[in-house]
Amino acid sequence: MNRIVKLFSYSIFIYCFPLQSLAQADSVPINTVVEKTQKLLEAYPIEKVHLHFDKPYYAVGDTLWFKTYLASNMYNYDLSKLVYVEVMNGKDSLMQTLRIPLKDNVGEGHLVFDQEWYTQGNYRFRAYTKWMVNFDQDYFFNKIVPVGDVLNNNLHYTVTFNDVSKGKNARAQAVIQFKDREGKPLGNRKLTWAAVAGWEPIDDGKGQTDVMGNIVINMNGKDRELLKKGNLHVSLESGGSAPPMMGSFPLRTALWDADVQFFAEGGDLIAGLSKKVAFKAVGSDGRGLSVKGNVVDQSGTEVATLEDIHKGMGYFMLAPQAGNTYTANLTFKNGEIRSYPLPAVIDQGISVTVLKSDTAQLQLAIVANERFFNANKGKAFYLIVQSNGILCYAAQAALRSDAVVVNLPKERFPTGIAQLTLFNSAGQPMSERLTFVENIKPLNISVSTDQSEYTAKQQVKLMLDVSHNGEPAAGSYSVAVVDETKVPHDENKETTILSNLLLTSDLKGYVEDPHYYFNQPDDAKQEALDALLLTQGYRRFSYEDIMADQYPPVHFFPEQGIEISGVLRMNNGKPVVNGGLLLSIPDRSFRKDTYTDENGRFVFKDLVFTDSARVTINARGNDNYRNMVINVDPTQFPGIDPTPYRGNDLLNIDQALATYLDNSRNEYRTSILLEEVEVTATSRPKFSHKEYPAISGLGMADHQISADRLKGCNNLIMCLQTALTGITYDAQSQLFFITRDYNAGGRIPVQFFVNGMAMDVPSLNGIMPSEVEGIEIFLRDELGTVSRMYQNNGVVSIYTAKKVEKGPRMSLSEIEALLPKSNIVDLTPLGYAKERKFYVPKYDTPERRAVNDIRSTVYWNPTVTTGEDGQAQLDYYNADGKGSYRVVVEGIDAHGNIGRTVYRYNVK
Repeated sequence: MNRIVKLFSYSIFIYCFPLQSLAQADSVPINTVVEKTQKLLEAYPIEKVHLHFDKPYYAVGDTLWFKTYLASNMYNYDLSKLVYVEVMNGKDSLMQTLRIPLKDNVGEGHLVFDQEWYTQGNYRFRAYTKWMVNFDQDYFFNKIVPVGDVLNNNLHYTVTFNDVSKGKNARAQAVIQFKDREGKPLGNRKLTWAAVAGWEPIDDGKGQTDVMGNIVINMNGKDRELLKKGNLHVSLESGGSAPPMMGSFPLRTALWDADVQFFAEGGDLIAGLSKKVAFKAVGSDGRGLSVKGNVVDQSGTEVATLEDIHKGMGYFMLAPQAGNTYTANLTFKNGEIRSYPLPAVIDQGISVTVLKSDTAQLQLAIVANERFFNANKGKAFYLIVQSNGILCYAAQAALRSDAVVVNLPKERFPTGIAQLTLFNSAGQPMSERLTFVENIKPLNISVSTDQSEYTAKQQVKLMLDVSHNGEPAAGSYSVAVVDETKVPHDENKETTILSNLLLTSDLKGYVEDPHYYFNQPDDAKQEALDALLLTQGYRRFSYEDIMADQYPPVHFFPEQGIEISGVLRMNNGKPVVNGGLLLSIPDRSFRKDTYTDENGRFVFKDLVFTDSARVTINARGNDNYRNMVINVDPTQFPGIDPTPYRGNDLLNIDQALATYLDNSRNEYRTSILLEEVEVTATSRPKFSHKEYPAISGLGMADHQISADRLKGCNNLIMCLQTALTGITYDAQSQLFFITRDYNAGGRIPVQFFVNGMAMDVPSLNGIMPSEVEGIEIFLRDELGTVSRMYQNNGVVSIYTAKKVEKGPRMSLSEIEALLPKSNIVDLTPLGYAKERKFYVPKYDTPERRAVNDIRSTVYWNPTVTTGEDGQAQLDYYNADGKGSYRVVVEGIDAHGNIGRTVYRYNVK
């Protein structure tokens, strides 16, 4: 896609109202504010990542398909050519990292929910570029994807929590019904349970289900906050000699609570000024709470009434008086009544407010109360408006009256969030307001099919016609067709290219049901969107820092490809100047050489290899190479941040995805059939921490590493630095740490065990990598069975071959071959995600139509392109499912305009 340097190349409009005398000792000219702001926006372009998934949820065994879009406010520089997609489980432990190459700012990928590694749960997908890592992680792409399990999960459940503490102690009740994989109640089964927060126990007990598999568990704790951070672990007897069935439930929503915050438009409640006061009511699960009530002053007189507009958010008008205090008395949907104080009223101030935004102009008002106006009459104030990293408007005005109306033509703005900031003449921000400006319409994506109704397995001819402002739009698009009867979903809850790139990618915090604001918008949704922006944070940069010439440090530049870099030194530490190094990738028959600079540094650029490929770097072409040491730079990734988007976690996945999981059960029951084969190879021994008493109390491993991963490794400690998922090696202390805690400042090391025996890190040098049978990684010790004794944080358990057959004596050359060589380094760096194409069956003969096809994703194509006529045609065949098929198209044209549409047709 040939992008032009578009984007919103608006000239900055600087307007000065008539002024008399603006000379002040501490004044800063408006041009200075504009120039410093413009310098930041031009030097730090914004990159945004969006992922389009083929479905909103999946099952273990499924393949998730996605397309990556990279958008920016500037296209006249080299955008990143790599996007990182991370998958984390419900405990925010890193499961997998994918490196996606981009071409023309788009890429594609897939992920198999392998039953060996993935279980039922809520998985978080996080996507970013290395350039984005320089800034706040709140602006990364985040999406929660629920995954059910019909292959391995024998214990199905429905759980609800009741808060029986009445806001005092930490007393909660869990009401659970257990069923087997066939949906039959697990009646009259004994169980044990324990509520645990990290290493700290809260409560435990025993019980028995009734004939319908129901049980009520009463948990008593001392600390409400501790209980909400914990998990309820249940062990239910299976019957017979089978091991017990295990279940775990987060207690985040076990106790009811409400957090209500109030936000005056423009920043402060100012005495004598009537303006909007927004509010946001959030429950313990992070989601909005329906609420209504009134606002009273200190005498109990009602001054306003309120009721939420959408998801616990709304606003009311209030004219606060100096010296008064105000309280909101609120009633929640569950009948709970609580009171919350409003922010304090300031005696004097000035504020920017939005009067109208639904016309061709954005109408603002700059208003000051009487006391502030009298103290600052005639002084200069500046209004700066920026949107999506573009400085759209700047104006200067003298305060001649207590209210100034400003009309801004929307044609000066890109579509998205506009940040309005009012400064005094010293360049200090006085008031700020966010508003959504709709100027450039999204792409008009028209979808049509050759028929309005089809039969099962009939061929579909689907046509795309994309235009923008009536002109054909060439661009890149992704198309997903799903059987909607098998994949029901609330469209408002989806993270779409519109809701992400225009809204959530610019806001801090959690936005519930983001597509609601773009799904057939009307006046009510625009009002709800305004309430959202009145309560949500936006801080890509700080004006205080800009005025002080404090700009964000840059640690990463936009990546243009895979690079491997490092330093070549002599074994005495002296850098090798102009030393030659050779990089080889045996799988690709690839060889490339380079030379070190005056500091001994080397870099191999523009490498192309897939993930898990073996890469070798050697310096044996140099004189005195035996005394050289290659030090490869470690790959740096951002720490795992806690995300408010965990509010999208599903508690009862079996219930919420019942229709989809029923179909998956039938799909895998009929499709996973193996022909009888004769096994002649010797089976590899299995490894498990359960065999060793010292670590048998650990739960399920977060990650496992097979012996194949260490193939070609000469030095175990060096290989562990890159192989241990979720663990960071600190070169200074020569210890390993849990990555998320290390990035947060924690310095409690990981404890290593070898065949159940505790070992320190230096002792690992005595283990030959070829003897390692496998490794288990435990990022958490829920019960504290190991951490209490060893004062560690996390466990790495290494298993070696227990018996080694005695062989002939080794020669000197064989011994030397086994010794680690510092002048040769074997790596398995993160490469590009392996490519795979979505299988499109062809039912053009009776024999081919005779097979069963109960797939839920009927068609996926991430590489749809439209030409200069804006059109494209796709051909595929329906599956066996009957009912409504949903076609979702997302994409971006050659000028950076985005669009999305949903089309449906019926299959009889």
